[in-house]
Amino acid sequence: MQHPDTNGQAMSEIRLHDTMTGKKQVFTPGNPERVTLYVCGPTVYSYAHIGNARPAVVFDTLFRFLKRRFGDDHVIYARNITDVDDKIIEAAAQSGKPISAITEHFTRIYRDDMGALGVQAPTIEPLCTEHIEPMVAMIEDLIAKGHAYEAEGHVLFSVKSHDGYGALSKRDMDDMIAGARVEVAPYKKHAADFVLWKPAKDDEPGWDSPWGKGRPGWHIECSAMAEAHLGQTIDIHGGGQDLVFPHHENEIAQSMCSHGGAPMARYWMHNGFLSMDSEKMSKSLGNVKLVHELVKTWPGEALRYALLTGHYRAPLDWTDALIDQTMKSLDRLYGVLRRIRAEPAHTVPDAVDAALADDLNTPKALAVLFELAGQANRAATNEDREAAAADLLAAGRALGLLELDPDAWFGVADLTAEEREAIDALVEARADARRSKDFAAADTLRGELTARGVSVQDGPEGSTWRKG
Repeated sequence: MQHPDTNGQAMSEIRLHDTMTGKKQVFTPGNPERVTLYVCGPTVYSYAHIGNARPAVVFDTLFRFLKRRFGDDHVIYARNITDVDDKIIEAAAQSGKPISAITEHFTRIYRDDMGALGVQAPTIEPLCTEHIEPMVAMIEDLIAKGHAYEAEGHVLFSVKSHDGYGALSKRDMDDMIAGARVEVAPYKKHAADFVLWKPAKDDEPGWDSPWGKGRPGWHIECSAMAEAHLGQTIDIHGGGQDLVFPHHENEIAQSMCSHGGAPMARYWMHNGFLSMDSEKMSKSLGNVKLVHELVKTWPGEALRYALLTGHYRAPLDWTDALIDQTMKSLDRLYGVLRRIRAEPAHTVPDAVDAALADDLNTPKALAVLFELAGQANRAATNEDREAAAADLLAAGRALGLLELDPDAWFGVADLTAEEREAIDALVEARADARRSKDFAAADTLRGELTARGVSVQDGPEGSTWRKG
């Protein structure tokens, strides 16, 4: 089955892996005129690490793809900001700063850091603290329907009241209790019951409610915000694999019970974990790489590319070798665009679109970029070379890549034409020496280039050079 995109081009059908069914499913939105996507965003108490960036990049890539298919104005993407949480309260107490100062500071940094990775702003970015009223209303509704109860200033969801509890994570109740580090409390009717509302201490933020001054539990926040902005049943709900249980399982229970059994989402998508040199990334191990620091050393586009090298559902190991290879890959692609100037084609090449339509297969889409680069280099005419380069640009930008001017990528935008010509001549002379197997001359020429602060990379498409 084929679907036309907004340019009238015939496109392959979209198939996404749905966590709920455990299978790839043909994606059919409830309303093609209003395709809805919700992704759990950051808790803004500290800097985001590169593992936190993976869902941001993955679902930004999906967002871009859906907008091309259904139209910019027909895709609504909500990614929330959790700005009330125990960790935020703790960070404020340790710093001596007001909670609002902590959340505003790290929200701004999160947006800037993700922007450096080419992550576009979502359509809607709801703040938890601005949605307390709909959260309270949903909790009241759950109590009225017999799915929640009040106990010692808390309101808890009764998991026994929802027959489908555990369907997303495929766990039975005993496994869920054992794996969730559930809070044992005497006021719970069942060990797996979870908090919808909890009382606030005098020095903590709180809001008035029918159950006293308090604040919402983590899970109810997303259920209420998703409904407020996207409706009772959304098309796609996404997030990291670590959110399947308990967060998304609890979201489903709350939303379905409040909405008369209507599903919360038609499709559930979860990205895999990111490890650090084959070890789980964690603060306790001290192997966390902060995006805020990484972008000081590496171009944000290189970090984005690295995150797209693995299929989003698969684990990805973050290593220095991965980044080194990413830089070489982007050098090759930008090298082609530096030699063959072109404007991006009006449509994304079919092979890239087909790869992304097949459960967002970014490794396959990246492979197409190099096929296009090869076509550009092998083309016999200027017209064919420019057409292939135009397709390469369009394909890269579908992935949020190749957004820079090639001269800026190679650090040569500020060089004069004479300086560039001189360096180009040295690079070409070195390439001639290598072809003639005059390696002594090639080494001498490389030394001259190094003295000018120029590094050279040799690849299938020829030699590329960068300044600095």
